[in-house]
Amino acid sequence: MRISRMIRNLAGSQGLIIRREPDGAPLRAMLAGLHPVRTEHDLVRLGGEADGGYLVPDDLDGIAAVFSPGVDRTAGFERDCIALGMKSFQADGSIERSPLQDDANDFLAKFIGIENSDETITLDDWVAAKAPGLDDLLLQMDIEGHEWLALAQVSDAVLSRFRVVVLELHHLDALATDFGRTLMQPVIQRLTRHFDVVHMHANNHGNAVVTREGELLELVEVTLLRKDRSTTREPVTQLPHPLDRDNVPDRPPIQLPPTLSGIP
Repeated sequence: MRISRMIRNLAGSQGLIIRREPDGAPLRAMLAGLHPVRTEHDLVRLGGEADGGYLVPDDLDGIAAVFSPGVDRTAGFERDCIALGMKSFQADGSIERSPLQDDANDFLAKFIGIENSDETITLDDWVAAKAPGLDDLLLQMDIEGHEWLALAQVSDAVLSRFRVVVLELHHLDALATDFGRTLMQPVIQRLTRHFDVVHMHANNHGNAVVTREGELLELVEVTLLRKDRSTTREPVTQLPHPLDRDNVPDRPPIQLPPTLSGIP
């Protein structure tokens, strides 16, 4: 009997399962697609100096509206978008009213979900109801892990309307598991087909996790720019960006690992 089978049989008799780790090459290739690039559009900061502020490409002229699911108590990003001439649409089922009281802001007390109900609405139906047409839009999404299902379900027609997408990606460390790759890898591959990653920032509200394929993070901010908006793509060679700020000032900063940044 082969040694490996003997070990598995012994483990099974003790109620344990030993699983062979998959080849890490596909995971490394997928993460390489997330490595940020520098385009002809400089980055600017919208929102506050801590949590709720994000770097976006300075390619915002003509964007009709920002869609911002996940509000909580912070609305500096949407306020800055309104100042640039955009309408603002917010959705969050955990609060009764938005902290941003402005005629240009529309608040919906629902979560973004995979079906329409009393408590949820799909991203497709929300956009269709609030901004029908073909105008370019901006998406800023922080919905505590539900982004994976929302982005898996959104139609190509709606996804392609977002010129800029800003995401809080939760649970990226789950990419080290079979279940995490099954759920998250198709979403990442879909996003990187339509968009270039133009910025990444390690949110120090989360933690770093060491895996066999390298260090991953629980929480990462990612900014994407639709591919038709740039012709120049050079690897980013230095992070954090000078405009980056720690999300939680009284916690130690977290360095973006090479597995995600592509920077040795």
